[in-house]
Amino acid sequence: MIDHIGIAVADFGAARHFYDAALGAIGMDVVMEVSPEETGGDYHGVGYGSGGKPWFWIGSGGPPSGAGIHIAFTAEHRAQVDAFYAAAMGAGGRDNGAPGIRAHYHPNYYGAFVFDPAGNNVEAVCHKPE
Repeated sequence: MIDHIGIAVADFGAARHFYDAALGAIGMDVVMEVSPEETGGDYHGVGYGSGGKPWFWIGSGGPPSGAGIHIAFTAEHRAQVDAFYAAAMGAGGRDNGAPGIRAHYHPNYYGAFVFDPAGNNVEAVCHKPE
């Protein structure tokens, strides 16, 4: 199951203005925002959704290859996140964040990130406490 998807944008301010208006018109609001300070890099992201769950993200920058898609798949258990990361790395993926807690999203956010061979950012995430 797809948990969320994100796109990289060249002009974050212009994209945020556009998506705030366009998605607001269909009932989607900003649910979460993460800053470069929180992520430890240059990434600035905004997650849109409803019911308190962000499922569509826009973010500054993109992977080195110029590809810009981010997709996250829901894992039922943290062990599946670990297995995803190991399998992806063994199949030619490049590290973009080893399995671990990402508390800047929420306290139980356990995810792993890899770049696929085309440079897209692929993630597995478990939202459960264990």
